[in-house]
Amino acid sequence: MAIKTQDLNARLFGKADKRRASNAQEAQQAVKEKASVIELSVAGEETVAFELVKIAADDIKDKTLVFSENAREQAFLTEHALSDILSTLRDRGQQYPAVGRLLENGQIEVLDGSRRRMACLLAHQDFLIYVANNIQSTQAKFLSDVANAHKPLSLFERGKEMQNLLVAGKVADQKELASYCQCSEALVSGALKAAALPMPLLMAYPSVSELGRPTIVKLHRLFFGLDKAQQEEFIKRISFDNTPLWQQIEVQGLARITREVTIQLEVIAASFLPKPSESETKRQELVKGHASVVRDTDRMQIKLNALSDKQMDHILDYLKEYLS
Repeated sequence: MAIKTQDLNARLFGKADKRRASNAQEAQQAVKEKASVIELSVAGEETVAFELVKIAADDIKDKTLVFSENAREQAFLTEHALSDILSTLRDRGQQYPAVGRLLENGQIEVLDGSRRRMACLLAHQDFLIYVANNIQSTQAKFLSDVANAHKPLSLFERGKEMQNLLVAGKVADQKELASYCQCSEALVSGALKAAALPMPLLMAYPSVSELGRPTIVKLHRLFFGLDKAQQEEFIKRISFDNTPLWQQIEVQGLARITREVTIQLEVIAASFLPKPSESETKRQELVKGHASVVRDTDRMQIKLNALSDKQMDHILDYLKEYLS
C-alpha cells in the first residue's frame, strides 16, 4: 500500500521504481536515489504519480513559480537565509528534488521546495522537481504546509498565518491562538508583533528567520513609537537606493551583521525623537544616587534624594544663612 499521510516526512514519498514503500525510511531512500517516478497518497486521498523533471538553471524563473498560499515569504530567501543548503548545492548539486504540480499554462508550481528553487537560482544550478497532474488546491496546500514543517517559519511568517486565523474567525483571541497553534501566548504575541512590522524594516536584515522575540519586540516598540509621518520618513531612510541596510554593513558573520543592523535602526529612530533641553544636557551628578545639580545661566537646581529630616533641616538652615 502507498505510504500514509502520517508517515510523510516533509519531502519523502511512497513508491519508487514501481516498488511501493511500506515505511518512511524506504520512501526517503527512493527520493535520495532520485527515482524517476514516485507515488504519494496526498492528504489521505487517492494515490498520485509524480514524475522527476530537470529544469535548466536558465529556465527556472520562466518555467516555475511558487504556490501562492505558501506561508514562506519568498522575499526573505537571501544567500544568508539559504546558507544551510547553498554550499552543498554548489558543490554537489541538488540532493533532494522538490515537489510541484503542472498548471494549465505549462508552468510548474512549486509546492514543496521554494528554498531549493531559490538556492538553485542563486547558485545557477539545474532544478530537480517531482511533478504531478491534477493536484487540487486542498492537496496543494497540504503538501506546502507539510513541507514548511521541515524548516521552521520565521516569526513574521507565523504571525501572518495567525493573523489569517483571526480574520477568518477560526480563533477569537491570542489565548485561543496559542491553543490552536500549540505554542505559548508569548510566542503568539511576538509573532503578531512581527507580522505588524513593515516589510522594508524586516528586509533590512540578512536573514529574517534568525530574528528572535527580543529583537522583534524591540523593533515593534521602536517603529510604533514614531508617528505616521516619522514612520514614513524612517522607511525612506532605510530603503535608500533600494539597497538593504545589511548590505551596507562592513562586518562579517550573520550574527554580527544582524546586531549591527539593529544598532543602526535604533540610531535612525532616535534621530526623530525630541532633542534634550539645554538644562538636561548640563545636569551633573554630585553624589551618585543622592545629589545632582542643573545649572542654567543664573539659576541652579539641586536634586537631593534619601535625606533624613535632620539632614534637610541642616541644609535649609545653611541656605538661609548663606543667601541672607
